[in-house]
Amino acid sequence: MVTPSSPFAFVESLFERIGERLQPPAWAIHEVQHRAVLFLNHVLQQEPEAQDRLARQKGRVVLFRWRNLHMRLVATPAGLLDLAPDSALPDLTLTVAETSPFALAGAQLRGDKPKVEIEGDVQLAAEVNWLVDHVRWDVEDDLARLIGDAPAHAVGNAARKVAGALRQFVDRAARPRSPGGSAE
Repeated sequence: MVTPSSPFAFVESLFERIGERLQPPAWAIHEVQHRAVLFLNHVLQQEPEAQDRLARQKGRVVLFRWRNLHMRLVATPAGLLDLAPDSALPDLTLTVAETSPFALAGAQLRGDKPKVEIEGDVQLAAEVNWLVDHVRWDVEDDLARLIGDAPAHAVGNAARKVAGALRQFVDRAARPRSPGGSAE
């Protein structure tokens, strides 16, 4: 008996075909990148050690690539990030090898890091790796500033339960199926 393919295979192939034909305008990409930098800097400002590490890398450029999306970031003297000009030569290039957004989301839900191809400065790569491993967005803390501690904690608990259920679902879906159709 043939094992059925992923239920997301059709959606993924549709996503691929649409993504090849429809590209957002350059201004929209630029705006999304600016918003991403603002968010990253918000998170970094809550971590003094991260800012110190980035300040030591001031002026260094990291190019992030995934599929046909590219973003160049430069470390500022304040230990934050800014968009680097498209003409800036990267000191480090990080290319996410996994092209499937569904596979990336599944890996994220499992707590796995995606496979990344690394080219360039080893010390800068080590600093970026440290940031990825140690800097986390405290959603609950930001939410508490808006709605108070107790409601933010309740929302955080609910979100953790939903995330746990999603992890279990992804884990079960990722298990190989036996010939009889049940998960092993």
